[in-house]
Amino acid sequence: MSEINAKVVIITGASSGLGEATAHRLAKSGAKLVLGARREERLKELTDAIVKQGGDAIYQVTDVTQRDQVEALAQAARDKYGRIDVLINNAGLMPLSPLDQVKVDEWDKMVDVNIKGVMYGIAAVLPTMREQKSGHVINLSSVAGHVVFPSAAVYCATKYAVKALSEGLRQESNGEIRSTNISPGAVDTELTTTISDKDTAEGVNELYKMAIDADAIARAIAFAIEQPADVDVNELIIRPTQQQL
Repeated sequence: MSEINAKVVIITGASSGLGEATAHRLAKSGAKLVLGARREERLKELTDAIVKQGGDAIYQVTDVTQRDQVEALAQAARDKYGRIDVLINNAGLMPLSPLDQVKVDEWDKMVDVNIKGVMYGIAAVLPTMREQKSGHVINLSSVAGHVVFPSAAVYCATKYAVKALSEGLRQESNGEIRSTNISPGAVDTELTTTISDKDTAEGVNELYKMAIDADAIARAIAFAIEQPADVDVNELIIRPTQQQL
């Protein structure tokens, strides 16, 4: 039987892309899912589809930039299932642009979602995981958390921060909480639709012609979760075979 079976898994950014693909894959392995995102209609459709296929899932409308909403998502997991085994911090934005365009509003959004959203997620589940003396936090970083790209300085900074948070949690885990940092390359999701700079968008869209399916990342997440409790997969980088950086 899979190690995933019966684990209570919270997924943020679950309404599309990596979150949606991961929800479907984990549901097939018997996970009990608590799905969070801003778009209620998409969340309801996903939850209904999983339940119809014999899975176990609930949802809670969640904006990860609002700490009280992230806390409510964690509380929904505790209320329904009595515990939290895994948090997948997946929600993210990627509105790339050169620094000299000074798109400070977009910078603020990336910091709020990509960094604060991850911290709020950790804060919401950590007390429960400490009480259980077990748990697993999976953070979605990026290859941009390992290499800085032109027109991506702020986005890269947020993903370097996610990597740092993952490593910090690992070091402070006291052997109780597993920490996994997953860094996708070009993946076919809605992430590129947030790019408002025309020239940057054209370059990224050209790169993303080689994008791999979101389920490639879902499989990596499932691999990390299904390891025995004494095995902690700390870092995974998943790129298209053709992607150089």
